[in-house]
Parts: sequence; structure tokens; C-alpha cells
Amino acid sequence: MFKQAALCALTVALASPAFAQEWPKAKPITFTVAFGAGSSTDIIARTVGQKLSESIGQAVVVDNKPGAGGTIGAQLVKRAAPDGYNILVISVSYAVNPSLYPNAGYDPLTDFMPVVLGPSTPNIITVHPSVPARSIKELVELAKKDKLSYASSGIGTTTHLSMERMKIATGVDIVHVPYQPAQAIGAVVAGHTQVSSTSMPPAVPQVKAGTVRALAVTSAQRSPALPDVPTMNESGFKDFDDLTWFAFFAPAGTPAAVVERLNAEINKIMEMPDVVAKFADQGLSSRRNTVAEFNTYLRSEIPKWAKAVKDSGATVK
Repeated sequence: MFKQAALCALTVALASPAFAQEWPKAKPITFTVAFGAGSSTDIIARTVGQKLSESIGQAVVVDNKPGAGGTIGAQLVKRAAPDGYNILVISVSYAVNPSLYPNAGYDPLTDFMPVVLGPSTPNIITVHPSVPARSIKELVELAKKDKLSYASSGIGTTTHLSMERMKIATGVDIVHVPYQPAQAIGAVVAGHTQVSSTSMPPAVPQVKAGTVRALAVTSAQRSPALPDVPTMNESGFKDFDDLTWFAFFAPAGTPAAVVERLNAEINKIMEMPDVVAKFADQGLSSRRNTVAEFNTYLRSEIPKWAKAVKDSGATVK
């Protein structure tokens, strides 16, 4: 009885306007990144974290908790105190994992509060320079004759699902080799696989350096970061608009006023000219969004990727 009363009192205290007014003075904010150092998620978290620290006058600590496609980091933040000091930074895997894993360890609609949708990026299909294919059409023809393999950012990631969509549409068999996000592009650079399907940020520098050749991006429009690279739709496919997005979430029960403040601060950061330029160089772009708008978008993404998982047959045990 006493424990229940204490818990209720704590809940009321955390939800009170006074608590929201005190945030973020009490202690540093922790950004728990669901992927490893050097990943796109990590780059975004560190960029936003540094700016957020400057704007609110409180330290922001980035804590990488990679593993199991982002579910480890998500589960940690799910159990964290809903006090505005624990924020999950994760990719679109947040929406994919509940369909991919028998038990992802979290409910994407009830265990977290959407804070803000961060930048997004097309996925990009690249090949090692020694591969003779210079287009998706030529890659398909090559795959019909030779045994090829491709690296992705992990089972069930949009980079994996985008490539599987291409394979299903063309009937080719290119063996999937999953990597951690930060290592996937390195696999094709080193020649461990002939092909890669990754998000743009780790791939753009390699494309510009000539260590890989870009064949197509998976967005509906070409990417300003690599304007000469055609889209999948331009390459003969239909209805391709696969994006890897990144976002910020708080544990369920975090005071709404704190969530709204974080939304406003991060939106402001993503509109700063130096941040826009840094993200654009890596193929990332963002647009201002409210908590409600992000929530609506999230509710459309979850069934979209559930269908993609089902169609591909992807699963993780």
C-alpha cells in the first residue's frame, strides 16, 4: 500500500508544472544511442547533443548501447526514469523491430513518447569498383550469371529490406551478409562483399573518394548529396521511396511540457545553417515537425514496415 502511494506521489511530482519548469537544471541529459560509434544514429546524436547542451546550459552525455538491431538500447530507455533526462536516439529500426523480432522487448506505441523526428536519408546501393556493373540493370544481369553477396546495416533494417524488395522484383539471388551499421560500407570497400545497401551518411564519403561506385538511391527523388546517382524508380522500379529516418523518444510518462521543450529545441538545432550543411553533406535532410505530427507519421510507418518484413520473410530469433 505504501509503495503504491509513493509511486503515485512520484508520478504526480514528475508530471507537475513545477517539475517541468526545473528541467533541465538537475543533472546531465543522457542520449542513449541504439547503435555503435560511427553509425548514422551516433553522428546525429552527437551533433544534436552538442548543440542542445549549448542551448539549454546542461551537459548532454551520449551513451552507445548497440546490439540486436537497436532493441537493447530501446529496452534500457524503456526502463529508465521518465524524468526528461533519459532520451532514446534510434533509427527507423524502432518501427521495424516489433514485426521482425518475436519479442522486441517494447511496444512502439505505448512504451515511449515520440519527441521529434530527426533527419532522414535514402538508402544507397553501391558496388566495389572491380564490379563491372554501372547501373542496377547491369547489376541484375550480373547477378543472374555470377554469385554475388551484399552487405547491409543488419537484418530487418531498411537497408536490408530495400535490397530484398529489389531481389523479389527481379528474381535474382544476391546473398545477404548483415553487418553493424558502421561497418557495412567497409565490407564492400574491402571487397568482402561485391555489393552494399546502406544509409547515405557512411557511404557518401566513400563514393566521393572512389572506393565504391554508387548505382542508385531508394528515395523517390535524387539526393542532393549525390545528384548524379539515379533513383530506383529511374532504374526501372515502381513505388520506391524507402527512407532511413532517425528520431528521439522519451520513456512513457515523461512530462508533456518537457517533451514539447525538447521538440522545440531539437527542431531549432536541425534548422541551424551549420547543422543543415553537415547533414546535407552526408545525404541527410530534415523538416520541422511537432510531437503530434511525428506521432501520426510513426503510426503510418509501423504497418508499412511490418508488410515489408512479411514480404521479405526476414526474421530474427
